[in-house]
Amino acid sequence: MNELQLKYGCNPNQKPSRIYMENGQELPVRVLLGKPGYINFLDALNGWQLVRELKEATGLPAATSFKHVSPAGAAVGLPLDDTLAKIYWVDDLGKLSPLACAYARARGADRMSSFGDFISLSDICDADTARLIKREVSDGVIAPGYTEEALNILKQKKNGNYNVIQIDPDYEPEALEKKQVYGITFEQGRNKLDINQELLSNLVTKNKNVPEHALIDMKIALITLKYTQSNSVCFVKDGQAIGIGAGQQSRVHCTRLAGNKADNWFLRQAPQVLGLQFTDALGRAERDNAIDVYIGDECMDILAEGAWEKIFKTRPAVFTREEKRAWLDQMTDVTLGSDAFFPFADNIERAHKSGVRYIAQPGGSVRDDLVIECCDKYDMAMAFTGIRLFHH
Repeated sequence: MNELQLKYGCNPNQKPSRIYMENGQELPVRVLLGKPGYINFLDALNGWQLVRELKEATGLPAATSFKHVSPAGAAVGLPLDDTLAKIYWVDDLGKLSPLACAYARARGADRMSSFGDFISLSDICDADTARLIKREVSDGVIAPGYTEEALNILKQKKNGNYNVIQIDPDYEPEALEKKQVYGITFEQGRNKLDINQELLSNLVTKNKNVPEHALIDMKIALITLKYTQSNSVCFVKDGQAIGIGAGQQSRVHCTRLAGNKADNWFLRQAPQVLGLQFTDALGRAERDNAIDVYIGDECMDILAEGAWEKIFKTRPAVFTREEKRAWLDQMTDVTLGSDAFFPFADNIERAHKSGVRYIAQPGGSVRDDLVIECCDKYDMAMAFTGIRLFHH
């Protein structure tokens, strides 16, 4: 089969819609369950490239959670400690497989944005990962294969209509890629840049000490940015993206957005949040929403009389600005990647507030010296890759 009809395009009024191979070859994907749409396939195919490259770069199973053609989270399959298992709502599932850990991390980085995601997995989906997927609100999953048990679990989701796609892991696209805008065909070479150690070897700061774990995090950041709508910035810690800023016209707005998401990820681990006592009837998505408000500036929306009783068993104390700042000051060893150069040092100042110590960016700004000077002020290590990673 070299053509697949879709329900509609980006919107219901955009018909007809299909994916197909212009060269007459077989499609490298098979739909095992459901009927994926146009945006589903955009998410699936971008996400698959991301996790495939993460696996090649790190040797670890990888997962990503995509929404509207940008990742909300991406991670490799490192074990979860008790705190992470709790804030990702998987502490009741016992010890998870590496692939399931990767998806728990990818989904847990920004659970608000991952609601209704499309999942990409680097490895054959196992039962642990399928069980985790089954209970989350998600549009579909793409993987190189599925165990029989995993597929049976996924068949129980959405009355058998959950989108499950299998991709040929050996498929390689042609060197040139095309797309049309307003009836005009665009053509370019596919971005086959290898994110490797050599790319990270040009350390331009006084601090040139980048440990192995930070090099891995730099690779994760840059590979994630390779498939994130530009402008984009990615904060990474311990093998997972913890804040992604995508599609912003201003670089510093990307950094602020990603930094705020990274802060929220860390604030979820604070004792004030871990100690919240939710009502038994409140689901995971509603708890995520409540936590997002609780750690934000509008916390009284859920702490006011008549409001808190619907969410909490007991009314929590306000998580003060001073308490939040004191907790965030404990976040360290964060890595920051950028898809293009930082034009001003304000990006570094913002990154410092979220515990950034390692940075990978192309360099090439007329103010590189001021950016380097700001990094040196905070004893950060920064690599100039010399390569831009715009994605549109």
